[in-house]
Amino acid sequence: MRNFRELIESEHIYVFDGAMGTRLYEKGIYINRSYDELNLINKDLVREVHEEYIKAGADIIQTNTFSANYNKLQKFGLNSQTREINISAAKIAREAAGENIFVAGTIGPLGLRIEPYGPTSFDEARGMFKEQAEALLEGGIDLFVLETFSDLSEIQQAIKAVKELCDLPIIAQIAIQMDGNTVFGATPEIFTKRLDEWGADVIGLNCSVGPALFLNALEKMREFTNKKLSAQPNAGLPRDVQGRQMYMCSPEYMAEFSRRFIQVGASFIGGCCGTTPQHIKLLADAIRSVSPRQAAQVFVKQPATVQELKPADVEVIPMEERSNWGYKVATGKFVTSVEVLPPKGCDAEKTLESIKLLKEAGVDAVNVPDGPRAQTRMSAQATSVLVEQNIGIEAVLHYCCRDRNLLGMMSDLLGAAALGLRNLLLITGDPPKMGPYPDATAVFDIDAIGLTNMVNKLNHGLDLGNNPIGKPTAFTIGVGVNPGAVNLDEEIKRFEWKVEAGAQYAITQPVFDTEQLRYFLKRIEHLKIPIVAGIWPLVSFRNAEFLHNEVPGVNVTPEILERMRIASDKGKEEAREEGISIARESLLEVHDLIAGVQVSAPFGNVKYALQVFEVLDEFKGKMEIASI
Repeated sequence: MRNFRELIESEHIYVFDGAMGTRLYEKGIYINRSYDELNLINKDLVREVHEEYIKAGADIIQTNTFSANYNKLQKFGLNSQTREINISAAKIAREAAGENIFVAGTIGPLGLRIEPYGPTSFDEARGMFKEQAEALLEGGIDLFVLETFSDLSEIQQAIKAVKELCDLPIIAQIAIQMDGNTVFGATPEIFTKRLDEWGADVIGLNCSVGPALFLNALEKMREFTNKKLSAQPNAGLPRDVQGRQMYMCSPEYMAEFSRRFIQVGASFIGGCCGTTPQHIKLLADAIRSVSPRQAAQVFVKQPATVQELKPADVEVIPMEERSNWGYKVATGKFVTSVEVLPPKGCDAEKTLESIKLLKEAGVDAVNVPDGPRAQTRMSAQATSVLVEQNIGIEAVLHYCCRDRNLLGMMSDLLGAAALGLRNLLLITGDPPKMGPYPDATAVFDIDAIGLTNMVNKLNHGLDLGNNPIGKPTAFTIGVGVNPGAVNLDEEIKRFEWKVEAGAQYAITQPVFDTEQLRYFLKRIEHLKIPIVAGIWPLVSFRNAEFLHNEVPGVNVTPEILERMRIASDKGKEEAREEGISIARESLLEVHDLIAGVQVSAPFGNVKYALQVFEVLDEFKGKMEIASI
């Protein structure tokens, strides 16, 4: 058996197993039991789970000892068996692993507060960690994995306990929250530097959140250490069950993100709560297609493309045949749209009356946002159906990941197709904390990239699990993109993934800096995808200030800010007129570079938006004269 440090020193990517608790639960072990006790009373079941993950392609399996410390076992009256449980767990894993698979001794948090946050001293905490680590060593492990820690003081004591006993490699993994920090507020910079200083051999993340948030955190971590990185995300956002967090997410989605983890520097990749052998199988296939370990593995089949998986009797509908919007975008005709918010209540009459003006003016489509800034309004899908059925103008339905799990998304999208909706703008969505109900729960099973994959599969007659759905959907797939992103390289990278996933056009965040847009368009020339520019007429200096300072990625130039300040000093009407003039100028400046324009209707007043479009008639007239 090789020393695990050989793997750390190599340049290849290695696969961890998935969730032990999820599989035990699926096999009938209820959550009110101690899963660690199974190492004594049902060894065959634990061994069976290990063997499933090895068969799926794991290079490293973890002992069933996440909660096998004195304090947590005490809650089940098992604290006197701490040593026996850990030794048995290590031996079960060792037997399943044989000579070719590495066994990691898993140590999780103690489940109590240590100083300075609680009454347990550093020495007491280190003693409990040491007791568990000694037993795991006796059972024959190859390395330690310290996982799901939020308190840096606690994981420091765990690291010290292991180092006092042996020199086996330590993989130290932190649990982060939605904001990328630990529950105690430690940022990726802080916890990465600390774990490096304290001697962790590999530094990583596990549990708590899904792949999308891991990706952002790993990119930050890479800047602060030369150590190898690890990633074991949950299969989507979790549900906390007695210290175990369980949630389900697509194996295909996890496999897709494994490649992205590699791109940002992760060398050890697996899954945590909610992941199953199927997740690990697809993840391992994806990893080995780009990082084979030996000649026998070079020929691992790469995951099939959507086109290859498409049922033979399914004909994918060309984009230009899906809708008028799709036809114009696909054939290079300039498209126009106006963003109109859904009504706040259940009465859509006023909203529909205003949209009639857009149809009369010849606007191509109405963009219907999906709970922008986490506000409560009529559903975007219902509003879009009302618009198309009552007004006869096409809707571009914004659809976000925030409020629905995977099953809900599938149901919504199939329903939207059945109701005749054809145009989508797929977005991740603003978190609930931005809105008036910050305690509302966000789901975020997937992000906009995963959602784009899902819709692309539906267009090929497949559900997310690659099962045939019969008649395919015919959605024109749009995504959002932000030319003014603070980290533009990251924004472009994510945009490339969206295009790879199946995006057919994109709509930008509001653009006030045309030079910024020109630069962005130059950076994405290789993607060959139509870009619809967001142009928002400002209504006041305060409005301009808010967008510039409080909306991420929106850059209002000093010149425009000054123009709006001067106009606002003169009065509201003057400010609105100046905002419309600025929007017209911006549209003219970038008209030749974009595939269309989306204009926001300030305060729901579509007349302001239509005034911006008037410049297009002037432009068309000048072009006709020039051609004579």
